[in-house]
Amino acid sequence: MESKKGTQSYESFPMNGGEGQYSYAQNSNSQRTGADITKHISRDAIIEMLDVESFVQHSSNVIRIADLGCSVGLNTFFTIQNIIDAVNLKSQSQGRHVLDSLELQVFFNDHADNDFNTLLKSLPKEKQYYAAAVPGTFHGRLFPESSIHVFNSSYALHWLSRVPKDIVDKNSDAYNYGRIYFTNEDKKVAAAYSAQFAKDIESFLNSRALELVPGGIMTLIIPCVPPDSKNVFEVAANSMENVLVEMANKGLISHEQVDSFNLPVYMPASEEVKELIEKNGKFKIERSELLYQLYDFKIQQAVDARNGSMEMRAAFEGVLKNHFKEEGIMDEIFIQFEKKLAEATLLFPDPSYRQLGGLFVIKHALA
Repeated sequence: MESKKGTQSYESFPMNGGEGQYSYAQNSNSQRTGADITKHISRDAIIEMLDVESFVQHSSNVIRIADLGCSVGLNTFFTIQNIIDAVNLKSQSQGRHVLDSLELQVFFNDHADNDFNTLLKSLPKEKQYYAAAVPGTFHGRLFPESSIHVFNSSYALHWLSRVPKDIVDKNSDAYNYGRIYFTNEDKKVAAAYSAQFAKDIESFLNSRALELVPGGIMTLIIPCVPPDSKNVFEVAANSMENVLVEMANKGLISHEQVDSFNLPVYMPASEEVKELIEKNGKFKIERSELLYQLYDFKIQQAVDARNGSMEMRAAFEGVLKNHFKEEGIMDEIFIQFEKKLAEATLLFPDPSYRQLGGLFVIKHALA
């Protein structure tokens, strides 16, 4: 499932759709928590920096909001409502009530393979906006120039537009033999992942710079590795890798399939994200926070293997199914993964294991 725009190709990695026990809608509590603990920062930034009155004077009585990588479930509606509340408060401070004098348009974006049917059926009955689905990759253009006032993207930008070419090339020094992700010791593999992430972020920022109205705001939650900490996602990736290798040893899947499988995600360092935004030059960082600093410590350490396995399945089952074609192996993969994760999470009370995530609020550099 790959779409093309010019010479750049994009792979699609949708979350599990529907509302069943393995769906993203039922297994995205971590993402909801991240949105919840950052909502006041995003809201305050919008109230402070978004000039609603100026938008109305120079265009129309329409405010457009877009959530990029919305997936399926209630999280996107929670985030959108938080943005609308902030816009309403700002408009009130400027002498108008948004629900009386402005019309709101909300665009829910994700790949065309996303389960938009379930998403749109779940729209709040008392919503205060006109809703539309926008299928397509956010690594490229999605909207007309200067048309969107507020962009949001939560827990989506770590998904790469494609698996880095070098790590699946047997003739490359970065060939990721026998691994499905990388560790800090895998310098060349890590560099290949980092380079693909940088390329994707550059394309993302260039597209949004054209689509965002002057003075518009973009809020981003990106799963970032905090400085001087151990990588929680790396633990999960290593657990999944061990499961796949053991299944290959049992003949349930082939070793060649394992060797050619790589997770299409990259967890950057928070400073890496900042540097890429600054290097791009089209946006200025107005706020940045590391999520682990906002979590209650007890919540931060409350790692449950069952929930972790279900969330991993909701996010990665489609990727695994697309690569490992054997019927009926998903249940076994995640049964074993839960066991491995239960063993691994015994490490997590160590405070050097922290929740991933960084919040970035950015505006046009010249706005």
